[in-house]
Amino acid sequence: MSDIIWPAGYVPGFTDNYCSNEVIVTGLTTADVWPFLNEPERWPTYYANSADVRFYDGKGPALEPGLRFYFSTFGFPVEAQVVEHTPPVEGQPARVAWHGWAGEVGAQDRLDVHHAWLIEDLSGGRVRILTQETQNGNPAKDLAKANPNPMINGHQDWLNGLVAAARAAKA
Repeated sequence: MSDIIWPAGYVPGFTDNYCSNEVIVTGLTTADVWPFLNEPERWPTYYANSADVRFYDGKGPALEPGLRFYFSTFGFPVEAQVVEHTPPVEGQPARVAWHGWAGEVGAQDRLDVHHAWLIEDLSGGRVRILTQETQNGNPAKDLAKANPNPMINGHQDWLNGLVAAARAAKA
């Protein structure tokens, strides 16, 4: 199976926080799932921890390479820029990743993240959806100590909602 492509400074194990969530389900394809992830305005319809989505420079509603957008999640106002974007193509995984940040550079409350997604069709009519995030900054250090882990639980909710939305659209 494929894995996430990490930029320098965001490789798991060398960051202040890391989380990984994955589901493998039957009855869906990468093409079924992709629109619900690639269009951030859809996120709040199936993931309660996402709100206030907006785009810059007259772009949107779909993600694309270099696109700047904003959303709020986990109590953070997140500015983001798409740094990887590979739509579904037969025989290879779809990928999307963004660099997100909250707070001013150098501030104690600054948070920088790399949030990556990989969606790939597997044998037997299955699809795999993997999301991983690395974080740097004092808020990331605090999140890493939290138990239960809000990032793991929140991203699992996101995955579950994503699958449910894709299933509902197929019905």
